[in-house]
Amino acid sequence: MIATIQYNSKSYTIDLSKPLDISIPLRASKQNVNAWYIPEPKIEPVTDGQWVGKVTEGASTNFNTITFNPHGHGTHTECVGHITPEFHSINDTLKRFFFLAEVITIVPQEQNKDLIITKEQIQKAVTSDQIEALIIRTIPNDNSKHDKQYSNTNWPYLTEEAATYIRTLRIEHLLIDLPSVDKEKDEGKLLAHKAFWNYPQKIRYQATITEMIYIHPKTKDGIYFLNLQISSFENDASPSKPVLYKIVK
Repeated sequence: MIATIQYNSKSYTIDLSKPLDISIPLRASKQNVNAWYIPEPKIEPVTDGQWVGKVTEGASTNFNTITFNPHGHGTHTECVGHITPEFHSINDTLKRFFFLAEVITIVPQEQNKDLIITKEQIQKAVTSDQIEALIIRTIPNDNSKHDKQYSNTNWPYLTEEAATYIRTLRIEHLLIDLPSVDKEKDEGKLLAHKAFWNYPQKIRYQATITEMIYIHPKTKDGIYFLNLQISSFENDASPSKPVLYKIVK
């Protein structure tokens, strides 16, 4: 299924039959990816007296209630409402869903017992000035990212300078394969979030951050089209399903 996209007065051809899903599925399991010191997700049938919403228990349908946290239990997309006193909804923020994007791979650098992603690394890795979305894959990169327990691990993070630089590139949508663009325990400073959204100076309300993605090692760095799909949650964040499409020509 071939589609042609007009983007900035240029035509791109993509094959819609070959999506590259970079989301992590949510499972009701202790092996579900997890961050921020919370229990695993739950997917449980509704009960009403003796009635259980499960076909194997005699019901006509499976009828589950799902309990999870979008920030801690998998791939999610968030808006500036994540850090503001006033409410902002990701459902109102993200109104367009296809973007020219670049995948880059970064080996975080050691600094004072932390692992950081620097401005200089971003400068060297980004090759296009036409992209609206930047997708960061960190090394090491293996399938353990599907079930990693991130709490109390001091994961790698973007420096404030790196996040500011990404903003100056006019990147509207930042995606990363970590639980947060910021340090796990930073005393609530959230320097990278604030720098990317330009908060509180001239807030970029239209910009989004997507965290906890997973890019397969066989997916090469380069330019793709990104389909950034969210659920219609009236919340600062929603579980999401970012999908990449290779550019055929």
